[in-house]
Amino acid sequence: SSGSAARAAGKGLKEADSGTSQAHPASVIRLPYDDEDRLWNLIAACDVCVCLRYPTMGETSGIAIRALVCGRPLIVSDVGWFSELGDDVALRVSVGGAEVEALAAAMVSLARDEAHRKAMVIAATRFVDTELAAGSVAELYRRAIIDVAGGDGVRASVVGAVGDAARESGIVSGSAELRAIAGRMREVGI
Repeated sequence: SSGSAARAAGKGLKEADSGTSQAHPASVIRLPYDDEDRLWNLIAACDVCVCLRYPTMGETSGIAIRALVCGRPLIVSDVGWFSELGDDVALRVSVGGAEVEALAAAMVSLARDEAHRKAMVIAATRFVDTELAAGSVAELYRRAIIDVAGGDGVRASVVGAVGDAARESGIVSGSAELRAIAGRMREVGI
């Protein structure tokens, strides 16, 4: 619509000026780097967030995470961590020669398809509630630490120590107690 505007915020952008150019038409409002509270408000006010990053070292994007926490549809570069996001959570655009056209097509598609935007909001909320929940993140760290420490060797050592302790406690093979211990070990990935 005629009242629509795109807002670009972040480091390296100059304050909005009254002049326009092909690179920054009047419908683009450039905002400078801002404080955290204002950033959250800006993200929450967006219809769609676009996070393009290239090159990348594969790092997670704090802005993309914030957008998902705010339940915003997300368009990202198809590189690094962004490539791991589910199709329901983010639209990915290839980096390179056709990037501008792919980005424009993704933006137009989301602008025209309210049902798709709503589905992405639901998917973002589900992603945050499952993948970014403290318990889920703690479990990923636990697994990473075990893998770095020797993975299979650590698991075998823990299973052996638990088995020895069970025998010393009088727990016998096939007992309800042993099944309960085995169930708890499966719950923690051992």
